[in-house]
Amino acid sequence: MRTIVLLILSNVFMTFAWYAHLKDLRSAPLYVAVLASWGIALFEYMLQVPANRAGFGTFNLGQLKIMQEVITLSVFVPFAVFYMGQPLKLDYLWAGLCMAGAVFFIFRG
Repeated sequence: MRTIVLLILSNVFMTFAWYAHLKDLRSAPLYVAVLASWGIALFEYMLQVPANRAGFGTFNLGQLKIMQEVITLSVFVPFAVFYMGQPLKLDYLWAGLCMAGAVFFIFRG
């Protein structure tokens, strides 16, 4: 459970590091957006690395990666809709179903 919580928190930081500058720093010089993103990403790494270390052994490497990707989509969709004001699309559902397939295959047996 610790791994999953840390991965969710790290993904929130990384989503903001990757995309929030498109809204909040649109008129700022590129170097400002890069430095702000790096600053946010530092917190992501402070959570991501312990999450992977705690989870490795309980989960294999492929399971950790697929878990991260499912969490990425789960964090990204609300971010895109509520923070960035993007429309909610059925494409997110189809992507989620593809992810469910990936989870099935990576976690079976």
